[in-house]
Amino acid sequence: MTTTRRAFGALAAGAALAALAPATGASASPRHRRLIAHDDFRHGLGQWAVELEKGGTVTASRGTLEVDVPAGATVWFRKRLEGPYVIEYTATPVSEGGVNDRVSDLNNFWNAVDVRSPDDLFATARGGALAEYDYLKTYYVGYGANTNTTTRLRRYVGEAGVRPLVFDYTEPLLVANEPNRVRIVSDGSTVQWWNNGRLVFDYTDPEPYTGGHFAFRTTWSHFRIGNFRVRQSQRQHR
Repeated sequence: MTTTRRAFGALAAGAALAALAPATGASASPRHRRLIAHDDFRHGLGQWAVELEKGGTVTASRGTLEVDVPAGATVWFRKRLEGPYVIEYTATPVSEGGVNDRVSDLNNFWNAVDVRSPDDLFATARGGALAEYDYLKTYYVGYGANTNTTTRLRRYVGEAGVRPLVFDYTEPLLVANEPNRVRIVSDGSTVQWWNNGRLVFDYTDPEPYTGGHFAFRTTWSHFRIGNFRVRQSQRQHR
């Protein structure tokens, strides 16, 4: 898992453009079963665990999870999720002149397990700095990361300093104050990350992570997040 694919490179261009094309047909609308988790963000942070590198504010009220932070922040959903499932949420990068309104890093961990405490993610303390998550086995998307210049999928393997890249793109990127309607598919070996109806990452993992924890992750940024839903999904055959 060390191969890096640069979007729109010589041989990868066609595949990358296809992956970013507007979705059509059955693949754009995965068949959903029952709702297995949700949060309308009207009753505080009871379903979430917050890890902050240098402080900041994370609040949940009036239908919005607001993350306004000067450095690394990870907001974990406390309930462990088992596939197959589909996660959906909407996140808007805020640019209103605030000190953290940088428009960068709409990131996610999912199916995360900490190799130091595999039966309980929260038994191991972490402080929000990105390097502290190297001991996870997890998928990780950094959308509009590195000051909104890169969009990447990584597959962490639980080793310090090792964060294997699966895809490394220079677009799509974040747009200030524009909503991102994200859908994450975890279905056996099928790993997908969608945004606004476009399939950004489509990966077939020969040794998939099929269960674990989900998190919103960002650094030095300001986001408003809503409509968090997790549904059990019917298995897709590829």
